[in-house]
Amino acid sequence: MRTLKIHIRGKKMISVVIPTFQEEKFIGATLASLLRADPNMEIIMVDGESTDKTVETAKRYVDKVYVLKEKGVSKARNYGAAHTGGDIILFIDASVIVPPYLIKAINNIFACPNVVGATCNNMPLNPKLSESIFFKILNTCIRFSMNVLPPTRFKFYPSGAFIAVRKEIFKKIGGFNEATTTSEDSDLIYQLSKRGKFVFINNLSVHESMRRQRQVGLFKLFRAWIKNYLIFLVYGVTSHEWTPIR
Repeated sequence: MRTLKIHIRGKKMISVVIPTFQEEKFIGATLASLLRADPNMEIIMVDGESTDKTVETAKRYVDKVYVLKEKGVSKARNYGAAHTGGDIILFIDASVIVPPYLIKAINNIFACPNVVGATCNNMPLNPKLSESIFFKILNTCIRFSMNVLPPTRFKFYPSGAFIAVRKEIFKKIGGFNEATTTSEDSDLIYQLSKRGKFVFINNLSVHESMRRQRQVGLFKLFRAWIKNYLIFLVYGVTSHEWTPIR
């Protein structure tokens, strides 16, 4: 059992929510990196009935591990958020490695009362050259969209690999849209942007496993993202190509 969490004046307590499904190969490294950043961090994992050792592995690191029968990443994230005690909720994916200065970077950005949410540079773990180039361009586009363009549904939004939000505002907008299987992250950020500033943390980078991207191919996956986002914008639904798995 980890030690009691103390809310220090001038700092926000940060709770982390991680949706998982069949992540035994990656979840240990992700949780270890979070605890290196803050050994007392509140981490909540919501699993979609994995049949591997995801849950067993997670319980070695954290106290709050839940298993949901209902599928859908939005459902998992909202369920986890409802069990957090922090002022800031950080949603990350199960194969994301965070740096030791994570807490300082998040506290610095949320020191501004107008900031309602934030994302950061998302880079590949053990990247190929093409992956490094692709993600550097992608991060530049997202950073420009977040910091320069006005709020609109047609902005270039980041994925849900790293999204930090003020819990109070997250609750007010109703959390993630559970009616969709994709673009839920873009929709959340758009709704948050109408309540305050959603910003890009320039000096923070996290690293994500490329195993899913390599199965599909970067550019094929990127085309699928664009296609499904446009379908969501026009029709308010998601493409049949995406099925909830966690």
